[in-house]
Amino acid sequence: MERLVRPDLTPRRVTLFDALVDLFLSRGFAHLTLEDMASRLRCSKSTLYTLADSKEQLVRVATVHFFRRATEDVEARVAAESGARERITAYLSAVGVALGAASDRFMSDLDAFAPAREVYQQNTHIAARRVQELIDEGVAAREFRSVHAGFAADLAATMMVRIQQGGVRAATGLDHAHAYHELAALLTAALSDGTHDATRV
Repeated sequence: MERLVRPDLTPRRVTLFDALVDLFLSRGFAHLTLEDMASRLRCSKSTLYTLADSKEQLVRVATVHFFRRATEDVEARVAAESGARERITAYLSAVGVALGAASDRFMSDLDAFAPAREVYQQNTHIAARRVQELIDEGVAAREFRSVHAGFAADLAATMMVRIQQGGVRAATGLDHAHAYHELAALLTAALSDGTHDATRV
């Protein structure tokens, strides 16, 4: 496995790494050289090499860092909620907020660069499993209908992959952030609808 982030990073370099991620999110990365990155971050190229061994690895580790940072924020939002409906809404909405920080250029560059795209795909699958867990928790607590809970989780997973692949945007015009907000609203409304007979097909 390739080295991602060196364990001996100083606080200054951790801050630099965060700044690099923010640079990529706002401006993309395909057109940036190492010289461009160093200039914008006001550091030397040798400092960038303390984060990764090449531009390609730097982009990949920055993408990993973005999703790790986003996961911490998302889970903090979920932990602040108690009800199943609120937790799923918080989770998907927070994912949408995290992706909302990414510019169209970043998302386009990410899709065109296989190593970074794979990181996004992996995190999409992880997020889908997390939604399944939240649905199962809601069913166990009798806050959600048990009928179609498995289908709802699979539907969420399918839509999350479709959002990641750009199909939702092509079909509806919704960007990643707004698509996640819509998914949260539809999913929780369907699971929480207590006006229907649970045995009805």
